[in-house]
Amino acid sequence: MLFEFIATIAAGFGLAGIALVITHLSKLAGKKAPRWLIPLFGAIGIFGFQISQEYSWFGQQLAQLPEGVHVVKKVEEGTWFRPWSYVKPQTLRFIAADSGHARANADNPEVYLVNLYLFERRRSVQQVPQVIDCAAPARADYVLQEKDSKMSIDEHVKQTTAWRPLEKNDPLYINVCINKK
Repeated sequence: MLFEFIATIAAGFGLAGIALVITHLSKLAGKKAPRWLIPLFGAIGIFGFQISQEYSWFGQQLAQLPEGVHVVKKVEEGTWFRPWSYVKPQTLRFIAADSGHARANADNPEVYLVNLYLFERRRSVQQVPQVIDCAAPARADYVLQEKDSKMSIDEHVKQTTAWRPLEKNDPLYINVCINKK
């Protein structure tokens, strides 16, 4: 984030410098440039760089995802304080599933443990383990088992999780259950 701040300031100064050159060239030509030209160019540099970064963030994150990690949901939105986002909505959050490293349950090969990664602009990535039942189809948050528990994994999953149904066309179901077979 520090590098982005420095780059934003540099973009503002860079465009303000171009306006300064225009101002001096207009003096040489015998014309007078308006006084607001330099601050306007500086603001255009700052806003232009920030808008560019907001729209390119999703693509940059996708390029950094390792093999086997696939986007299962992305959230595009427009907000009142970013009026340009109503023309082209921005992707500010997305969820990726590590289906390449999904582990099948030894007792029930239709149940997988998969990590979901929650990405949000200007926040650190969060990892959420999920249990996916391909037979149902359903998903549930994975709750860690206590060390001295005598329950099997199946019993533990049945007692400690709240199952949420998955549609057959849900990208999470497709990436974990269909693409793994």
